[in-house]
Amino acid sequence: NKSQMHDKFKSYLYDYLSKKTGKTLPWGYLTGVRPSKIAYMMLEDGESEETIKRHFMDKHKASGQKAELALNVASKEMDILNRIDYKNGYSLYIGIPFCPSICSYCSFSSSPIAEWKDQVDRYLDAMIKELKATAKLMQGKPLDTVYIGGGTPTTLEADQLDRLLGTIREDFDLEHVLEFTVEAGRPDSITREKLEVIRKYPVTRISVNPQTMQQKTLDLVGRKHTVEDVEQIFHLARELGFDNINMDLIAGLPGEDAADMQDTLEKIEKLHPDSLTLAIKRAAKFGQEGRTMDPGTEITQMVEAAAASAERMGLVPYYLYRQKNIAGNFENVGYAEQDKAGVYNILIMEEKQAILACGAGASTKRVWNLPDGYHIERCENVKGIKQYIARIDEMIERKKALFEKD
Repeated sequence: NKSQMHDKFKSYLYDYLSKKTGKTLPWGYLTGVRPSKIAYMMLEDGESEETIKRHFMDKHKASGQKAELALNVASKEMDILNRIDYKNGYSLYIGIPFCPSICSYCSFSSSPIAEWKDQVDRYLDAMIKELKATAKLMQGKPLDTVYIGGGTPTTLEADQLDRLLGTIREDFDLEHVLEFTVEAGRPDSITREKLEVIRKYPVTRISVNPQTMQQKTLDLVGRKHTVEDVEQIFHLARELGFDNINMDLIAGLPGEDAADMQDTLEKIEKLHPDSLTLAIKRAAKFGQEGRTMDPGTEITQMVEAAAASAERMGLVPYYLYRQKNIAGNFENVGYAEQDKAGVYNILIMEEKQAILACGAGASTKRVWNLPDGYHIERCENVKGIKQYIARIDEMIERKKALFEKD
């Protein structure tokens, strides 16, 4: 069939190019897919661990190390998802499309908060209207996870955060929520007052995301904070009782090499977050920056250093995803302590649960669990902030139409 012919062609082309160049790729010819999803489906079908690893190595030409990673992540995901009734439940995503400033590497739909100060309350009015409609639409369904992302949610003022979190607590049944995340993100947007507001609510997980602990890089990419700010905010969050803090890092930021990454990791280890996410830049950026080192070699060193650092901190890989044209043909990996894995991240990766998304640019997903597999449909909110505010009733109707379908 067409799928088999497609795989045969990719395998033949990969073998031909590998022979010509003398090179192999960590994930073989797998591109733009979620490797753990393949492993997860095979585990569900009762395949043995050895069969799954051989599948990655023989069919997809992946290395033994990456086959092992995909299997380990899938096993961890399955262990976590088996604890919740994801087929009958749902997750809630809330998007805050504002940031203190826009980082040069950012691919998300976000706007500088200074340009929208006079519109933030109107945006919240619209989103709260959408949240209330969503709560009514999903009444009777168990809510498993809540994720407030963006953008940078903590660009909201303390009273605005209080209003948003208060609405969620008032309108949604949080009794069965396994995880409630607020992506605090940029240290230059976080204050003690805002963290104290978050602590008033049943938030179980936050992020304090430096991306790098190299001051030269922070300045270069447009992040208006210092390395010391990251450390101070992290310690403040611990002081206020946050016991599940994630930190994000990016490998391959402009001008950084493996030594910079090693220094960043040493600083992160002293803080010892409960989870760590390593993302990798797209390969095209390396060429644009005029780097002389092969991205595969450079990123290999960074990825291996991050994995070793996570292991020293007692963090194990629990999810991974890959993008097309990712530098070095590698992957983005999330590491976490036992019982500190990001459940929402796993649900997004494995696409087994409905995600109700509110806010500008948010994407809602409905999953039908059918006897022969899963069927997924989505509806998107408009990205423009003014358009979202003006068309909020239309966004609400889109969700209703999707979830009232047979």
